[in-house]
Amino acid sequence: MRAAARKSWKTYALGAAAVAALLSSTACGPDGGTDDGAVSPAPSRTASATGTTAPVTPSPAPTTDAPQPTAAHSAKPSGSGSGSGSKEKAPACGDQDLSIGTSYWAHDSGQHLLITATNVTDKPCTLYHYPFITFGQDVDSPLQPMESPAKAVATIGPKQKAYAGVKLFLGGEKTKTYESFGIAYQDPNSNDDGSPIDVALSDEVQFVTVGRNPSVTFWNLDRSEVERFVFKAR
Repeated sequence: MRAAARKSWKTYALGAAAVAALLSSTACGPDGGTDDGAVSPAPSRTASATGTTAPVTPSPAPTTDAPQPTAAHSAKPSGSGSGSGSKEKAPACGDQDLSIGTSYWAHDSGQHLLITATNVTDKPCTLYHYPFITFGQDVDSPLQPMESPAKAVATIGPKQKAYAGVKLFLGGEKTKTYESFGIAYQDPNSNDDGSPIDVALSDEVQFVTVGRNPSVTFWNLDRSEVERFVFKAR
């Protein structure tokens, strides 16, 4: 309808009185335009600015408060992951859970043996304390640990590994040679979890030379920690 009005204003000449009336009615517009362009948009722009300003003050409060519950929630799993929410550790590893490998350290004269236990199941299990290692027929006298108790137990998931090191002999010591060894695992209370099973040495090792006072490290997930104790022990 307004477009039609503009056309009629251009098509027909207005009288002097009509022109005077038109000028007086549009004089209040900010740009001196027609009734169509200035009077009605001005209030709508003012109302829009006022309307958007009012909610701005309370809006930061929900924005700053929102991350706090999220951060607290995400911190819980990281803090309780190692202890597990149920406070129950994975069950002790047994013979059926593990594959045992043996190797020497490079540039070592065969005085130390590395034992690697790999979890061959689809569930985690825990290697407590240190392995009960025996050589020959003396199954009632397993090797004694060469360091103080570990600060944490070695829980290994499927396909994961844990390590223990054996100090076999010292230079100049009287020794015996073996082609296998016995190994048994402990429960949380340091009890023997079954009789030792005989483990053949790997093709790399073939045989070990054992002195009078061999010793073993605690199980550890970090091989470098095992090395530290093995080569420090005398």
